[in-house]
Amino acid sequence: MSRADTMDRMRRLELLAVQLKQDSHCTVQDLAEAHGVSRRTIARDLALMRAQGMQIDADRGRGGGLRLDRTWGVGRVNLAYGEAVDLLISIAVAERMDSPMFLASLGSVRRQLVASFSPEKRAKVERLKARILIGVTASTYVQAKASAPPKRVVQALHQAFIDQELLDITYQREDGVRSNRLIAPHYLLLKYPIWYVVAFDHLREGPRTFRCDRIRAAERTGTSFTLLPKKAFEPTLLNDDLSI
Repeated sequence: MSRADTMDRMRRLELLAVQLKQDSHCTVQDLAEAHGVSRRTIARDLALMRAQGMQIDADRGRGGGLRLDRTWGVGRVNLAYGEAVDLLISIAVAERMDSPMFLASLGSVRRQLVASFSPEKRAKVERLKARILIGVTASTYVQAKASAPPKRVVQALHQAFIDQELLDITYQREDGVRSNRLIAPHYLLLKYPIWYVVAFDHLREGPRTFRCDRIRAAERTGTSFTLLPKKAFEPTLLNDDLSI
C-alpha cells in the first residue's frame, strides 16, 4: 500500500468513527457510498476499527444498522487543510464582528490552528482573511427577501474564491431578470446575515457586487485571475445599496 493510500485510509477511518458516533442508523452500503469505496473495503475498515478497540454495534437482520457505542469518544480532531482554513477564517469573521458571546476560547483555538500550518500556508491564510470584508448589518428589507443559496453554488463560489479562479454564474436580479456572467471573485463581503461577492464582472467590464443568495448557478472555469487591490473596488463597496 502506497503512502497516499495509507493516508487516505487513515483519514477515512477517522471520518467513519465520527459518522458512526453521530448517525443513529448507518449501513455498510451507506458508508460505502458516502466514501466512494466498496462494501468490502468498508468491512475491512470496520474490522480494523474493532481490532483497535472501538465498540461498534451492529443490528442483526436485513437492513441492520451500525453505530459506535455512545460512551466511546472519537479522540482528537484531525482536520484536512481545507477544513482548518475554513474554521480559521470563520473564527476571524466571528472576532471581527466583535460579538461578546462565545469568544473567550476562540483566540486559543485560532493559535492552535495557526501553529499547525507551515509558514507558507500561514501566509496564504492571512491573504485569504484579508479578502473577507465585514460591513454593517443588512437592512430588514434585504433580510426579509433573503434565502439560502443552493449548496452547489456555495461550493463552487467557495473554491473559486480560494483558488482565485474565474466563475461562470447565472444571476437573478430583484426584478427576476436573469443574466449569465463571468466573474472574478476578489472579495467576500458580509453584511450580516447576507453574503456578497465583490467581483470583476467581465460582462460589464468593471467591478460589481453580487448577492450570493441571488446566484442561481455557478460553475468553475479552471482559469485563474490576478488579484486586484481593494481600492479598485472602493466605489462599489461605498455603495450602500447592495441589493442588486
